[in-house]
Amino acid sequence: MIYRGLRYRLDPTADQARQFARFAGVVRLVFNLALEQRRDHWRTFRQVEGRPISFAAQCRELTLLRREYDFIREVTNTCQQQALRDLDAAFAAFFAGRARHPNPRRRGINDSFRFHGREIGVERLNRNWGRVRLPKIGWVRFRWTRAIEGKIKNVTISRDALGWHVSFDCAIEEAAMSLPRPEAVGIDRGVTRTLALSDGTFADMPMERLRLLDRRARKQARTLARCKRGSNRRLKARERLAATKAKAARIRKYFNHVQSRQIADAYGTVVVEDLATANMTRSARGTAEQPGRNVRAKAGLNRAILEQGWRQFATFLSYKLEANGGTLVSIPPAYTSQTCSACGSISKHHRKSQAVFSCADCCHAANADTNAAINILRAGTRPAVRESVAAPLTRESRCAA
Repeated sequence: MIYRGLRYRLDPTADQARQFARFAGVVRLVFNLALEQRRDHWRTFRQVEGRPISFAAQCRELTLLRREYDFIREVTNTCQQQALRDLDAAFAAFFAGRARHPNPRRRGINDSFRFHGREIGVERLNRNWGRVRLPKIGWVRFRWTRAIEGKIKNVTISRDALGWHVSFDCAIEEAAMSLPRPEAVGIDRGVTRTLALSDGTFADMPMERLRLLDRRARKQARTLARCKRGSNRRLKARERLAATKAKAARIRKYFNHVQSRQIADAYGTVVVEDLATANMTRSARGTAEQPGRNVRAKAGLNRAILEQGWRQFATFLSYKLEANGGTLVSIPPAYTSQTCSACGSISKHHRKSQAVFSCADCCHAANADTNAAINILRAGTRPAVRESVAAPLTRESRCAA
């Protein structure tokens, strides 16, 4: 069984948009009340009830809450129970050490609610449009950009800078896969060259467009800062800024989707570095007692790393390879850019610049990113490579060539 999320843009009427906002607000309220109960009143609950707070216990209290307040009862019970289920999963991840303590949901950031797949209906109207039937809301049109496959398990309605969207969580029966392709490739992810493959090819993020949008976003942020809080002008300025950032995110997401699809279709085994992006983009500001050094330069490097979307690319590539029967291998990134792919010598002096790699031992010269990608490929497929790769060239033979 393969699970896929399919996202489409909704085209609600004005009345439906108001209903969406009301649903999201009530679901957010239920989540925050349940979070406050678990965070501040769990001792009292245990003393009174004789058991800890659980998902089932909060569902029973939700039933009492719905009887007392009409505006909560107007929203379908499924969406509110899904919020309680999300909170229960968040606390389970917190106590297991996999995540931080849950935070309250905020208006404008957490505007979403979810239905069971069995409660909704989907119809295709024509080539470009379809519609989805939502409980207590009715039929809502959405832009049909691709077919919906498999069985719909959950349906999520969410709002971002571009408006309301619907996401279908589908369970697709795993079809009989053909044997994965025998080819393997190593990928070095960088800032100057986004993707460098071990076969010598490159794929670069459209940075000119992203930098243009970044300059536009900075200008809009300055305009937003000068607006009076609570004014309509500030609201419009904030919407313009959010739309600009959303456009940059769409460009990055489209690039990662296209490149991951091409690589997943061309190779059966893909080897990448296990990059700790959170550690690599940590601020160098330091503290008042021990201030950091080169703070502005490190901040620029952090932005450049985050603009590439390394983690997003690896996520897309992972599930696409899985669907094709391929394999994604992650290796430690240590010394991959300092190792000569010809003789195996390791030295930080081999890399003369960002793009030039020249081994001081065997005189091997190559693009630095391609050399690193070859090392990544060999580290991820080492047992097979030992049998198929010829003995490395000596220093004399390499220099003579």
